[in-house]
Amino acid sequence: MRKFDTAVQYLKYKVLREVTRFSFKGNLMEKITDIPKIITPGKEPTMRCCVYKERAILAERVKLAMGGDSSNPNVIEVIDIACDECPMGGYSVTSACRGCIAHRCESACRRGAISFDENHTAHIDKSKCVECGMCAKVCPYGAIHNLKRPCERACKVDAISVDENTKAAKINNDKCISCGACVYQCPFGAISDKSFILNVIDLLKKSDANNYKVYAVVAPSIASQFTYAKIGQVVTGLKQMGFYTVVEAALGADMVAVKETKELVEKGFLTTSCCPGFVAYINKHYPDMSEHISHNYSPMAEIGKYIKDNEPDAKVVFIGPCTAKKMEIKREDVKPYVDAVITYEELQALFDGKEIDITTLPEGVLDNASYYGRIFARSGGVADAVVEGLKELNITDFDYKPVPCDGIEQCRVALLKASKGVLNGNFIEGMACVGGCIGGAGCLTHGEKNKAEVDKYGKEAYEKTIMDAISVLK
Repeated sequence: MRKFDTAVQYLKYKVLREVTRFSFKGNLMEKITDIPKIITPGKEPTMRCCVYKERAILAERVKLAMGGDSSNPNVIEVIDIACDECPMGGYSVTSACRGCIAHRCESACRRGAISFDENHTAHIDKSKCVECGMCAKVCPYGAIHNLKRPCERACKVDAISVDENTKAAKINNDKCISCGACVYQCPFGAISDKSFILNVIDLLKKSDANNYKVYAVVAPSIASQFTYAKIGQVVTGLKQMGFYTVVEAALGADMVAVKETKELVEKGFLTTSCCPGFVAYINKHYPDMSEHISHNYSPMAEIGKYIKDNEPDAKVVFIGPCTAKKMEIKREDVKPYVDAVITYEELQALFDGKEIDITTLPEGVLDNASYYGRIFARSGGVADAVVEGLKELNITDFDYKPVPCDGIEQCRVALLKASKGVLNGNFIEGMACVGGCIGGAGCLTHGEKNKAEVDKYGKEAYEKTIMDAISVLK
């Protein structure tokens, strides 16, 4: 069964797999320069103009697999030499231009950027064009289109532009929320998230000598991933790799659901704190709304804190679909509780680099959370959990009006309305990725079926209430 959505993901995985393989063997530094040749062993290019460029780009991917540029605080980076095949973008005249004599496009342009050739066909002078789009609006044939690069189109916070010198994509870290939408949509894999897979391997290799336990905290969206195996086999594979045990982040979600319900009732209006991309979006783009962000930790940080409160020497590794989580653990309030974050893509590389075939393993048990904690993985799940929280806490006099936001565009609308005092709601559930966590950039697969898998997984624990789930923590 196919493990990845795209060939770009597969290429990224192959680099991670080789880095993992040599790291576990202890000879990574000796083999770094061999990895591009291992992946492209022939003399003929398979992806680029020449095999030499392919290998040069693969060498940059190896650097990202080893942590990337430490001087760049963002976990999302551009591989400049891989970003050279996209058109410049912006407004351009297509072949639909009929050379009409009305020249409405010329009249609408206040910058004098429109000219005509001997056939009366319009042309746009890019040095004068300010991308206002007025020409496109007035063209009777719809012959002027705004061509955006896939990364620019994917980025809903306008954090991507084009570097004037290299013509490669450029990320504005002041705007970027590290959601990874550009990573998944770039057809050349020229934008990628840094990997901290070596940190995880180092934690595992040193655990016995330093006498500490490494906990794997898995996100509930795992139910929609590794579809070629069973969740119980993934659990066994993690333990075989060296993790002491596997804990559901959904248990942290149950803890958050209770706390967030109480906080909402106390304050009367709240935005969720579960999605780090959404939290970053508020802080960077709607700073006046920051005071309304829930003061509770995300489920990842909540369960990490619980583990470390009870076992201070423990190490916690979060495994999920989210690139923004790699930024979240840099926060001073979260850093003490989570030691590393890897995605499902990276976990697949760990399994294969360590030569663990999870399909051959017996099923372990993963049974920590309630149905409501598990459905945090999809849009609307947090809002539903608060409904249950109000019920279980016997709060009947609060007029609950949730506003689930599926993706940044919906988040923008809700936050704009809330900032102007016209939102018909008092609880904004923000998910940066469309579909929620199941749409995260670090997923192996994406699609509508993932929601059904998460709901099915949640129902396997349906007999538990939220209070039942967290009662074991007392």
